[in-house]
Amino acid sequence: MTAATHRQRRQNARAKGTAAALAVIAALTLTGCGSSSDTDGAAPQSTQAQSTQEANRALVLEFYDGFFNRHDPAAASVIADNYKQHNPQVPDGKAAFVDLLTANFAMNPNSKATVVRSAVDGDLVYLHVHSTNGPDDRGQAIVDIFRVDNGAIVEHWDVIQPVPQTAANSNTMF
Repeated sequence: MTAATHRQRRQNARAKGTAAALAVIAALTLTGCGSSSDTDGAAPQSTQAQSTQEANRALVLEFYDGFFNRHDPAAASVIADNYKQHNPQVPDGKAAFVDLLTANFAMNPNSKATVVRSAVDGDLVYLHVHSTNGPDDRGQAIVDIFRVDNGAIVEHWDVIQPVPQTAANSNTMF
């Protein structure tokens, strides 16, 4: 085989490789790969699923503002009676949750919860929150996770960490 033949075959192979790469890029672009709703490689969500997720987020954010900022027990109307609680210091059930937090609001009338960011994944709504009991309180960094089913909050998990006076880095917790 001549040098010219080898050169021609390498050029053909490169051209085929480039064409294949462009085809993969085009296919990924057309299927919506890399969109904000597709981070785990799963198929893109339907418009209805995205709409339901955003409705769940809105429901949880409205509840959170009404209950934790306005201290309005009526905001808890979106919590299911058989609400399941994973915080070991809070009993299961809507009534127990409302009673416990209403008593806390009476002792801390200036408590506020600022939602810094939120995310949704299926029936789960995630909130990253800065909670304080007054203007001089450094507060707590909280991640709340709510499961929503048919327009009701049915389950809750949380992780709570105090905001320290000093940190080992210059990053904030929010």
